[in-house]
Amino acid sequence: MSEATDRPVDDDAWAKACAEDLEAEKARRRAEYGPPTGSAAEELRKLVDAVADKVASLQSPLFGVAAQGAVQQVIKQAKAAVEPVIERNPDVFGHIAAAGSELLAAYRSAVEGQERRWTQGAADPGRASKKAGDPTDPRDDDSGPGEHIDLD
Repeated sequence: MSEATDRPVDDDAWAKACAEDLEAEKARRRAEYGPPTGSAAEELRKLVDAVADKVASLQSPLFGVAAQGAVQQVIKQAKAAVEPVIERNPDVFGHIAAAGSELLAAYRSAVEGQERRWTQGAADPGRASKKAGDPTDPRDDDSGPGEHIDLD
């Protein structure tokens, strides 16, 4: 009997080994980078809570007791309005975040392209070939019609 036939056959040994490796890698990344960010809906909920806590912690003599009570009421209303939307449509916030990232990438690409043209002088092809003070450049020609305008 060979060694391969002496042991029981485990059909899922490869899958188990891969799952163990994946869990070990996830644990290593959590230790190195901290906990992963949640979904866009969870992050929005955290943002609302953080803003509410910050506004609630502001104790200023400029705000009276009535003003602080009004601020607390506005915070409660905002939370009450945001929570149902987050609960019903958690995927929408992921799509909005992805769309925002795409728009930012498109804007960045457009700005970089324009900056490249500005720095290379290619925005005006005629200007790139002419040097400042070039007598053959018609834009530098001061012989055009002009008259003195008296402002008095």
